[in-house]
Amino acid sequence: MNKLVTLAAASLLLAAGAAWAQSPNDAQIAFIVVTANQVDIDAGKLAEAKGSSADVRAFGKQMVTDHTGVNQQALALVTKLKVTPEDNATAKNLKSDGADNVAKLAKLSGAAFDRAYVDHEVAYHALVLEALDQTLIPGARNAELKALLVAVRPAFVAHLDHARQIQAALKKG
Repeated sequence: MNKLVTLAAASLLLAAGAAWAQSPNDAQIAFIVVTANQVDIDAGKLAEAKGSSADVRAFGKQMVTDHTGVNQQALALVTKLKVTPEDNATAKNLKSDGADNVAKLAKLSGAAFDRAYVDHEVAYHALVLEALDQTLIPGARNAELKALLVAVRPAFVAHLDHARQIQAALKKG
């Protein structure tokens, strides 16, 4: 894993870990979910446009499509439940780190962009899965919110697996 990905993952884990240790409420969890998805949508759009590999461009497009769908489900649920997503330290850190990642990726091109994007996607999806398993799913108090988090978890696992496959292929080629 390159230094950029290692630093981004470490800062995300440290920032999120401190905030998640406070057991976010459902409104905060909703905001974290929407923010985490938007971070991946933004990076995915960049990968669609800048990826040099067809696999990277297709993966970026898939991230935009899948994470947009999750956000639509989350927003529909909070509207139904009349819950206003609540900003919090974790969401702010996710947004800041996501913007930093996109800015760094925007400066890259070709194979360097592809590797950095995919390395980040591997690290990011692993962190999101850890957050889902250790904090967000167990912390959700509303049954429908918890059910949504449980329902979308397999997609995050599939994204991580797919990113790892692309990562391995990029290392070979």
